[in-house]
Amino acid sequence: MLVLGIESSCDETGVAVVDASGHGVPRLLAHQLHSQIDMHQAYGGVVPELASRDHIRRVVPLTRQVMAEAGLSLADIDVVAYTRGPGLAGALLVGSGVACALAASLGKPVMGVHHLEGHLLSPFLGADPPEFPFVALLVSGGHTQLMRVDRVGSYELLGETIDDAAGEAFDKSAKLMGLPYPGGPHLSKLAAQGDGAAFKLPRPLLHSGNLDFSFAGLKTAVLTQAKKLGDELEVRKADLAASTQAAIVEVLVRKSLAAMKQTGLKRLVVAGGVGANALLRQQLNDECKKRGIRVHYPELHLCTDNGAMIALAAGMRLQAGLEAPEKNPAGYTFDVKPRWSLAELVP
Repeated sequence: MLVLGIESSCDETGVAVVDASGHGVPRLLAHQLHSQIDMHQAYGGVVPELASRDHIRRVVPLTRQVMAEAGLSLADIDVVAYTRGPGLAGALLVGSGVACALAASLGKPVMGVHHLEGHLLSPFLGADPPEFPFVALLVSGGHTQLMRVDRVGSYELLGETIDDAAGEAFDKSAKLMGLPYPGGPHLSKLAAQGDGAAFKLPRPLLHSGNLDFSFAGLKTAVLTQAKKLGDELEVRKADLAASTQAAIVEVLVRKSLAAMKQTGLKRLVVAGGVGANALLRQQLNDECKKRGIRVHYPELHLCTDNGAMIALAAGMRLQAGLEAPEKNPAGYTFDVKPRWSLAELVP
């Protein structure tokens, strides 16, 4: 079974095709990705209307490239999958509209996929795929969550952010330091030149006794410290970046280890854009090794939003019998869910 996946939830247009035949992990045949970073850089953040228009320009050419790379024709596709949510409403509508129109023209079924389920399952495309059950640390954009995952479609929320997510803490702190968009990667790069212990920044909810997160207070502390430094900020910026990163990573690591202890599981999956952070990977690897815990990550190029994870999630749900594409309505009507909890997927 060949599944075409289309991702358009925010500022990346992704298209991919996987082979979900049999019972093994779906195999990635081809994928293409276009990032809108250069376009949004002038505005210091994502402009939803511009993002939607760019998805319209990119999705068809990317689909053609993917089919050519895989050596397939559109007639070979068995299911067309798309990101239904969460994300920017206008951007989601582009992907869903194209997917439904394409499926209707081919007379093939269409599937709406949860964006975060795509991230959660993305490590299965790597060289070291996990096995169920595991704990997942989802750190993607505006989402920071810890989930217990027993199988495809079985997700138990253990903890989540009550305000800013880790990715937002990176991006907003970077902006306060005058770093360009997208702030997170720039902050991490600058942090490599600084001292993570230079400034004493808060670790919100570190000792809360639960698995929830909060990063809004850290952002405020960064702003306060930047104002205190004044003209000295330029020469101390690397230290402030390193201290900010150290605070975020410590919270993520400590909460993840607490989740492992609470569940008694021995596998941890880290997924989402922040999962590419080198310090986070290093500290998780070190701490988990001491405790006999296996850690799994997506391939670095699949940490960002991409079509491969959408096609994969659709394929794994089909294999698990959680979707019956033949039951899709003939009218190919669709809706999108800009706000959509992953827990709503549980049967």
